[in-house]
Amino acid sequence: MSSAISHLKVVKRVFWSCCMISGLAYHAAFAQNYPNKPVEIIVPYSAGGSTDSTARLVAKGLSEQLHQPFLVVNRPGAGGQIAHAHVAQAAPDGYTLLFSAAGPLTVTPHSYSKLSYDPIKSFKAIKLVSAAPLLLIVNKKLKGNDLASLIKLAKSKPKELTYGSFGVGSAAHLAGELFKSLAQVDIVHVPYKGSAPALTDLMGGQIDMMFDVLVTALPPVKSGKAFPIAVTSSKRSSLVPDVPTIAEAGIEGFDAQTWFGLLGPAKIDANVVQKLSDALDIVLADPKFNKTILAQGMEVKGGTPQQFTSFFQSEYEKWGKVAKQSGIKME
Repeated sequence: MSSAISHLKVVKRVFWSCCMISGLAYHAAFAQNYPNKPVEIIVPYSAGGSTDSTARLVAKGLSEQLHQPFLVVNRPGAGGQIAHAHVAQAAPDGYTLLFSAAGPLTVTPHSYSKLSYDPIKSFKAIKLVSAAPLLLIVNKKLKGNDLASLIKLAKSKPKELTYGSFGVGSAAHLAGELFKSLAQVDIVHVPYKGSAPALTDLMGGQIDMMFDVLVTALPPVKSGKAFPIAVTSSKRSSLVPDVPTIAEAGIEGFDAQTWFGLLGPAKIDANVVQKLSDALDIVLADPKFNKTILAQGMEVKGGTPQQFTSFFQSEYEKWGKVAKQSGIKME
C-alpha cells in the first residue's frame, strides 16, 4: 500500500513538472512570436502635446524594430484616468500598452478621491524613455536675478509673489509646491489652461515667476522677456549649461522633472516585457531619436524594467507627500 502511495506521489510530481515545463515553453513561444498583429499604445492626452509626440517617436521606433504597426491612440480626460483605466483593464497580452507621464502616474492618484485602478499594482513598468527638467524663470520687473535673491524677496513679502503653472496638479504646479516647502517661502499659485497663457502673463508682469518645460521657456528667455533662475533637475541641462540647478543654487536635494515611460497591464508576460525593453534599447540609442528628444527639451533615459519600477515607485511616494502637504484635490 505504501509503495502504491509513493508511486502516486512520484507520478503527480512528474505531472506537475511537465505542466510547468509546458507553461514555460508556451510563454517563451508566445514572446518569440510577439507581436503578430498591430499594438495599441494608449496616451492619456490629446494629440500634439509632448507626451503624444514622444509616444509617436517610440511607436515609430518599435514598429521598425518589431515589424508590426504600433499605433498611438489618444484617450484624454479626467486627469489621465480614462486612459489608465482602459489599459489596467485590458488583456495582458502586450497588444494594449500605456505611454504616460509623471503627472498622471504620480500626482493624479493622490489628487482624486476615487480611482478605478491602482497606479502601482495595475501596471508593469517596461521602459523609462525620457525626462525633462523645468526652468524657473521670472519676469524682468522682479528684483532678484538669482535664487538666493528670489528667496529673500519672497520671504520679505509672504503671499505677495505669484507663480504660474499650466494647470492644477501639473509638473509645474508640483515643482512650485516643492519649492515652497524646501525654500520655506509662501508664494501664491496661479493655474492656467496651458503654458502659453501663463508665459504671456509672466512676460506682461501679471505673475512673478513660473516653472516651465525648456522647449517653451527658452524662447522668452532668449528674447530677453524673461530671466532664467535655475533648472529643477539634479544635473544641469545641456540646453542651458550656464544656468545652475536649484540644488546648486542653494536648495539641497531639489529634483523635479517631468518624465515619460512605457507600461503594460500588471499581468503582461515577463518575456514580452523584456522583448519590448530590448527593442526600445535600440530605439533610444538611435542618434536621430536622441536629437529629436533633445530638441524638445528632454534627454533620453532608458534602463531596465526593474530600474523603471524602482524609479516610478520612488516618484509616486515623493509627489504623494507633496500633493498631501499642499492639499491638491481634483474631482
